[in-house]
Amino acid sequence: MPEGERAEFEKLIESLNDDSVREAYKAPLDGYRPGLFPRLLGGTLVWCGNTIYGRKPSYLKFRAVEVIARVPYHSWASAAFTLLTLFYTDEARALKLSSISHFARFASDNETMHVVVISSLARKEQPAGIFRHTLIPLFFAFFYFWMSYFLYLINPRWSLETNYLFEQHAFDQYSLFLKENETSLRARPMESEFLAWYGRHPRSQYEFFSSVRNDEIVHRNRSIHEMALHKKHAS
Repeated sequence: MPEGERAEFEKLIESLNDDSVREAYKAPLDGYRPGLFPRLLGGTLVWCGNTIYGRKPSYLKFRAVEVIARVPYHSWASAAFTLLTLFYTDEARALKLSSISHFARFASDNETMHVVVISSLARKEQPAGIFRHTLIPLFFAFFYFWMSYFLYLINPRWSLETNYLFEQHAFDQYSLFLKENETSLRARPMESEFLAWYGRHPRSQYEFFSSVRNDEIVHRNRSIHEMALHKKHAS
């Protein structure tokens, strides 16, 4: 992502720490209703996560969520590459595919930061079993990658709407976690070499998880905005 665009994104994430600004940003798409098929897929993913890791947010649940959350962005980039290989002579279609590739590259880097930093925090906060907290998330990630890939090839809207629902769930979980643990999170200093390399410098875990919450609502909204860009470039 170009430095100027990255700076604008970080400025947006910082602004969303204000409750009124965040509400104004998210409210227009709060009532968005995905189609039946994405609702079934998204509902199944959320149900499986809650069944295995509990409904209550935790460090280890967030680690599992983030292993899976970064996957669709890689899927879209791969699907767009496949389609560009087939339809590179169609300029309008190439524009549409290049748009989703640009968004996917940035979002996958952002989600990778989440999973690396949260995994480090989880190791310090909670013991984790290999099967439940490593193998199962990897299995879900493998399934979700190919599901998102083929959905994008068949009907991009289905894949984008499924991601809308997954990111909404992540946003809700981080919001609840911050609300229930504000005092303790504010008291825990945040130190991470990877996070510093990425370019974020929160002073506490509360500030870090607030920024991750804000990332998720931006990803949620962008998933729907990408559908409008598809229609624009297709017309």
